Amino acid sequence: MRHIQIARTCLFWLGWTFAFAATAADSRLPDFTDLVETYKPAVVNISTTQKISATGPRFPHGRMPDLPKDSPFNDFFERFFGGEGEGGTEEYDARSLGSGFIIDKEGHVLTNYHVIKDADEIIVRLSDRREFVAELIGGDKRSDIAVLKIKADNLPVVKFGDPSKLRVGAWVLAIGSPFGFDHSVTAGIVSAKGRSLPSENYVPFIQTDVAINPGNSGGPLFNLDGEVIGINSQIYSRTGGFMGLSFAIPIDIALDVSQQLQSKGLVTRGWLGILIQDVTRELAESFKMDKPVGALVARVLPDGPAESAGFKVGDIIIAFDGREVPNSAALPPIVGQSSTGAKVTVKIIRDGKPATLMVKIGELPEDDQLALAEGGKGLSISELAVVVSELSAEQRENNGIDAGKGVLIEEIKPGAGQKAGLRRGDVILRVDNVDVTNINQLKDIVGRIPVDKSVPILVQRGSGPIFLALKIPK
Repeated sequence: MRHIQIARTCLFWLGWTFAFAATAADSRLPDFTDLVETYKPAVVNISTTQKISATGPRFPHGRMPDLPKDSPFNDFFERFFGGEGEGGTEEYDARSLGSGFIIDKEGHVLTNYHVIKDADEIIVRLSDRREFVAELIGGDKRSDIAVLKIKADNLPVVKFGDPSKLRVGAWVLAIGSPFGFDHSVTAGIVSAKGRSLPSENYVPFIQTDVAINPGNSGGPLFNLDGEVIGINSQIYSRTGGFMGLSFAIPIDIALDVSQQLQSKGLVTRGWLGILIQDVTRELAESFKMDKPVGALVARVLPDGPAESAGFKVGDIIIAFDGREVPNSAALPPIVGQSSTGAKVTVKIIRDGKPATLMVKIGELPEDDQLALAEGGKGLSISELAVVVSELSAEQRENNGIDAGKGVLIEEIKPGAGQKAGLRRGDVILRVDNVDVTNINQLKDIVGRIPVDKSVPILVQRGSGPIFLALKIPK
């Protein structure tokens, strides 16, 4: 009996120990329930509608049956299906879903630009089932931020945190509408900070392992204090679904963009006018550095702020306006957040020795102007989906083209230009009866063409000119 009593006592203490350990472990896990209950009402579902026109053969299988010319059925098929080789235009509504959150009592809503891009109608639905047609205040493609506004009373709002105080490994929580499931909650930790993605160099993303899926875009990322510290924006995936890598835009970046969009309708960013790359271990050794650090200047763009300040190819930027530059990815967000016109100090290493330069921050050009500056020649004409460049003297001579006329198509993608019959290597001579003299003038001409109206475009192809019909779609 004594042995039995000892065994029972041991089992009792063992069970108590396991229970205590489980309770202690549970106490270390975060409880999100109050946070969700308090701030979920400020998270909204966003649905958009875009009218799409599709052109194609209207007759089943794409062609009419072969009928005699005098067949009575010809009129029937012409009336209801169009003639041989013709296509019908059909309009349908394309719908998409996303998330967002209310940032003030005036009804401003933050979301991702890609959620509302090209939308004809934006519907914002609250957790209490109220629905509103939203007004688009503005959007910024570079940062993927858009600001909406709804007219409503008694709106719940979020509060904001400081992303700079966020620590890697901290718990975070997302609320959104993945696959249309409204107000779904997922949690995880911060995996890294200051991530630079190929699609956007001016946003230092917060990387997390929070489950994010289509429909979460534009929703808030909370810390444990219930403060929004980011906007869920992108995932990295080889399957199209969540694979443990999600990225959020820091809320301070988003709020700066929001303020600029509300006050002046556009976003300005600082610009140096240089092309940079990482410093590898081998490069660090060749530049007589103790370790690989900083951003290596690979090119100084002409007439830019960096050229005026005396930057040279081979300079290594190690600090900008008092902030360290550990690698090349860290520099663009720092410069982008700088005020245009401000004079800042830049610490560099030149020829193995430290030096300091003073630079006046310029304004980041538009996408097309930036492509022109960085590429040297090519300019993207988005309406035509082509990249064009100026003709060299040799190209003019080979094609028999007079000086001051024509531009060369360097690249062409699916779009209005390709549909009109333009090809890579064509020289555009005239558009809508206006002679083309340079790439910027071509962009102006194309920008004035009325949509859905055919205009003539004259190109030089090989040794001879050819006219094509160009139509810019809606």
